[in-house]
Amino acid sequence: MPLDDLPVPGPSVRRPFGRTGLAVTPICVGTSPLASMPGLYGYEVGEQRARATVEAVFDGPFNFLDTSNNYGGGSAERRIGAVVRQRGGVPAGFVLATKVDADPDTGDFSGERVRRSAEESLERLGVDRVPLLYLHDPEFHITFEEAMGPGGAVQALVALRDAGVAGHIGIAGGPIGLLRDYVATGAFDAVISHNRWTLVNREADPLLDEARDRGVAFVNGAPYGGGMLVKGPDAQPRYAYRDTGEAVRDAVRAMRRACDEHGVPLAAAALQFSLRDPRVTSTIVGVSEPERIEETVRLATLPIPAGLWDELDRRLPSPAAWLD
Repeated sequence: MPLDDLPVPGPSVRRPFGRTGLAVTPICVGTSPLASMPGLYGYEVGEQRARATVEAVFDGPFNFLDTSNNYGGGSAERRIGAVVRQRGGVPAGFVLATKVDADPDTGDFSGERVRRSAEESLERLGVDRVPLLYLHDPEFHITFEEAMGPGGAVQALVALRDAGVAGHIGIAGGPIGLLRDYVATGAFDAVISHNRWTLVNREADPLLDEARDRGVAFVNGAPYGGGMLVKGPDAQPRYAYRDTGEAVRDAVRAMRRACDEHGVPLAAAALQFSLRDPRVTSTIVGVSEPERIEETVRLATLPIPAGLWDELDRRLPSPAAWLD
């Protein structure tokens, strides 16, 4: 069935998370903005606002939350953990995912560092285990061979799963070729790709197919490309938090004009591009205030004319303008 004929799933309807037995909503709440990183996002998020946002997430329509050891030096996890402790635990049926990260000072991403990172995260979050634990951005610190070698990061992550510290394990990163290598090992239950499956970048297509065929849950991060697909390229000229060529900016301008002609916000098209693909298990949307949850539901459910998708596809920049 063509994608144009497929309905966008309801934002609160849970679906199987690959082969894991978990069930998640098609929208996963990202918590990087809650760490208050003004150098990255251009604004600060105070402690009370962050906690109020986590409260709203726990009370809202989504049952999937994503965080990481290194978001704001651990501040995102600490803020989540404060609410978890206040409530006496994570809500029933809620899937809390975090990531192990390299040492922020030395860059060490050995097996020992993976174990320490997990311990730090559990302490901050106020839990003794997490349903899902990812290896985060290994490409910046170690080679694939180092990660997969004896005593390496992946072996340590598998051991944490076998010990019950993590229910399931995943890989999260950028370059698609590298993610495909990790998925091909059969060690991982989930994969996060970011900025590579959006209105203006389709690099992740082969990874989507391979994850589906292996029963690996595909989680799509950064459907807005770091803000360009919400604000437009004149207000946000960077894609994926990096300088971007004019080909991508021109494509987004053309897409925005097409959306305007149909009375559809660019952000709604960007989000639903990800939601409507049945190979995408869940889409990560970062939030920084409670009101963003209701706004995300609105964008996810706004009707979009079928013909608009063809118009947007015709404005896709060539692969030469993509990230990898």
